[in-house]
Amino acid sequence: MPRILIIGKNSFIGKNYREYSKNSSIDEVDAKQYKPEELNFEGYDVVLHLAAIVHQSGNIGLEEYTRVNTHLPVALAEQAKMAGVGQFIFMSTSKVYGKYNPAMGSWTEDSPCSPANYYGISKLRAELELLKLNDISFQVSIIRTPMVYGRGVKANMLSLIKLVDGLPLLPFKRVNNRRSLTFAGNLAAYIDRIIELKTQGVFIAMDAYSPSTEELIVSIAAALGKNTRLFSPGRLALNLGKHFFRGYYERLYLDEVLDNTKTLELLSFTPPYSLEEGMADTISSYLQLKEK
Repeated sequence: MPRILIIGKNSFIGKNYREYSKNSSIDEVDAKQYKPEELNFEGYDVVLHLAAIVHQSGNIGLEEYTRVNTHLPVALAEQAKMAGVGQFIFMSTSKVYGKYNPAMGSWTEDSPCSPANYYGISKLRAELELLKLNDISFQVSIIRTPMVYGRGVKANMLSLIKLVDGLPLLPFKRVNNRRSLTFAGNLAAYIDRIIELKTQGVFIAMDAYSPSTEELIVSIAAALGKNTRLFSPGRLALNLGKHFFRGYYERLYLDEVLDNTKTLELLSFTPPYSLEEGMADTISSYLQLKEK
């Protein structure tokens, strides 16, 4: 059984990984409490780097994103390599690709990257620097994900769950877009497989099916036990939303699709959980927290 050190104690993905992973020898550290040279990597086979600035206010500039999301993981990887760690897994993001263009087709592991925000820029810079450290004795594995959901989910998915939980009527009927997602249980299985095979490179971890917003709402409502009714928003409402609430409009009505055929073939892998199973687990956690 490999010894795994998670950088990013009590993170959303870290908590879910410990819950779903088949590996039992897992330790965690809070990157904010140590300088890279102060961490002891001796005896660990794998470092799983999860620490990052993700959802923050606009007050944080590129310099801070770069410090935390680029310089820190690279410095830690260098220390881990010197200590004899065999594999460094870096949790990246689909934001490295930039703005989705349906005419260009689905994003793949080999799609060109042109990030459009500080988060994506800082993550891509880290990817490029980390891959330079890869060699026969130090495997660097980059995992890109779209939106991750699961127990204790926050940010956009939590907002959507609260919306479905609070309103009986929503404007998402016949919204036939596609949005790739990753259930945290599936992500844990991807990580376990990458560790098992000791394989390096760039991977996309995502669910087997990319639902429309309508299908996602139906899945959330079913898990909540809600009889949510959907109606078509109409062209005027869509145009108003596109103009005045562009961020919400893009996330809820436009496509953002990935294709990880290459990853699945390389790993000989199939994600074990369906959207319905993942959402049921996510909503169960949400309801437990709601009752507290």
